[in-house]
Parts: sequence; structure tokens; C-alpha cells
Amino acid sequence: MRVLAAMSGGVDSAVAAALAVDAGHDVTGVHLALSPDRQTLRSGARGCCSVEDAHDARRVADELGIPFYVWDLAERFAADVVEDFVAEYAAGRTPNPCLRCNEKIKFSAVLDRARALGFDAVVTGHHARLAEGQLRRSVDAAKDQSYVLAVLTPTQLAGAVFPLGSMTKERVREIAAERGFAVATKADSHDICFIPDGDTRGFLARRLGEQPGPLVDATTGETVGQHSGAYGFTVGQRRGLGVSAGDQRPRYVLGIEPVTRTVTIGTADLAGVTEVRTGVPTWTGPAPVLPLRAEVQLRAHAAPVPCSVDAVPEGLVVVLDEVQRGVAPGQSAVLYLPDAARGDLVLGQAAVLRAG
Repeated sequence: MRVLAAMSGGVDSAVAAALAVDAGHDVTGVHLALSPDRQTLRSGARGCCSVEDAHDARRVADELGIPFYVWDLAERFAADVVEDFVAEYAAGRTPNPCLRCNEKIKFSAVLDRARALGFDAVVTGHHARLAEGQLRRSVDAAKDQSYVLAVLTPTQLAGAVFPLGSMTKERVREIAAERGFAVATKADSHDICFIPDGDTRGFLARRLGEQPGPLVDATTGETVGQHSGAYGFTVGQRRGLGVSAGDQRPRYVLGIEPVTRTVTIGTADLAGVTEVRTGVPTWTGPAPVLPLRAEVQLRAHAAPVPCSVDAVPEGLVVVLDEVQRGVAPGQSAVLYLPDAARGDLVLGQAAVLRAG
């Protein structure tokens, strides 16, 4: 099989490319240049896709003896990921840029170009499994990335290869060390790659400017503080609210109204929800018969929760067996069918519209 290995410059994609070569595939490596100023996109373990990362990817490709190219997708990334991120926060929602990057860049722009060039599939270092065309969780629960892959369609999954889903991250690093890859001990990138300093609020403030508004107590309706931009908050947030409650009980963000720039806060007992409404779902395989029982994951690093799922005109209604806090509009509700023997099956996902 002729495959394109997406090589970020990290240890996961390096080992994924090596395993594709070992499997006998005809492999070509490609590094994605996603920023017009790549010198700014890495600081230690933060960010990715810098010139340093491109050099690390090229070094691995040379050691594997495979062709290597750099594809400039900076304009597409800015439009489909960065601008979408800013627009979502401006609308009072909390987006997941990694999910959007997988949907719009790695398994749309890259896969489409790869197929046009005659490649059969794209190999990535994601920690997830494909079994008989079905997306499943990685065996390494701590590193599982199926949440941010649940947006992929069956057609996109048919053109994907995930060699790392059956091993732990520890084993990935061992393989890299055994092969003498310099990236064997390279720190994992984390946070949002285009905000390398980790200051999301500062990034949004530079893009959206000062937009002051009130902090309102949900119980009394009173204004208890002011903020400089509702985009600096997310539903479920506890820290950084800038208010001091007389009863000393912690306050959480309960809602964000971007038109009036109102951020509503309240106590923990008001923050819990048992029902989530979503938009139209994307299924990773044939659409399941609804209603059904499943598990839902409501944030990238949240624990799955048993639930009942049914269709409504705008999308799905997900009724949770357990009260959850911090369910933010804009995040994805990813549905799984638990399977201890073969790994949880990923059914698909839908964007959270509201929770209550």
C-alpha cells in the first residue's frame, strides 16, 4: 500500500512512520507547516509545527530512508482552525481546535491531496485503533485520542492508519529509543499549538479587543463584578472569575451571553446538568438505531458517563445517568459503546448546543 506518513516531528509520528515501513508499505513522509511564522510555535513542550519540528521529522525520514516533503497549509489552518476558534469564543462557545484540525486539515486537506497524488492512506501517530474499519479507543487509556477523531466520517477513516493504538506511550518511546531516534525523549506537545505561551485569554483579547460586561449572580440576579471580555470564560470555569463571595462557597461559570456580554455565575449545586442537547451528529460508521444506551464523553479529558441517546429535530438529546459540571456549548459530545474485550467502539460525535 502506498501511504503518506504525517510527521509532526514528535515521537508518536516518528514511530508510526517506522511501523508503516516495517509493514512493507511504500511510505512518504510529510510535515505540515501550519503557521506563517513557525519560529514562534514551540516553547519547550508547548506548541508544535515549528522549524525545529520540521528538522526533527526530516531527520527521522532520512533514518528510515523515505522521501520527505513539507506542505505549507498555513492559510488553510488559519481559516479553518484559528479563525474558527476565535469565532466560537466570540459567540460564547468553547471549541476544541484539535478536533477541528483533524476534521479540516489532517483528514480533509491532507487526505484529499494524498489521494489526488495516488496515495492509498494517511498514517498518523494518533493513539486510537481501527478494527475492521471501526474506530475504537487506544489500549493506553491515558493517551487515548479517539475523542478528537470522532468527527471523522467512514470515508475519512477508510483512508487512515493508526499504528500506535495497540500499544502504550511507554512502548512507543521504547521503540524510538531502540531505533536510535533523537525524538525518543522529546517532550509531548500540549495545550493549543497556535497559542504557545498557553495564555488563551490573552490571545483572544488581542484578536477581539476589550469587550467589558457584567458578572451576574444566578441566584440573586445582581451584578457582582465586571469582566473585560466574555470570551475569556468557559462554562464550568471556577478560577479567575475575579469575584469574592461572602458565603465563601466557590462560584462557577454557568452561562455566557455574548450579545449582552453577560457572564452568569453560581454555586456548584447550580452547575450540574443531567441533559445535553447537541447539533446534527457525525457518525464514524452506519448511523445507529435511536434511542440507544451508550457512554458519552463531554470533554477531551473527561471520564465517560453512561447515558441514553435519542434524536430530536436539531440533533440529539443525551440524558446522563450522573450529574456533570462544566458541559460547555461548542465542545463535542462523543458517544461510545463500551466493549472491554475489543476496546470501546466510537459511534460518533455532535457539538453541544446547550446543557441543563
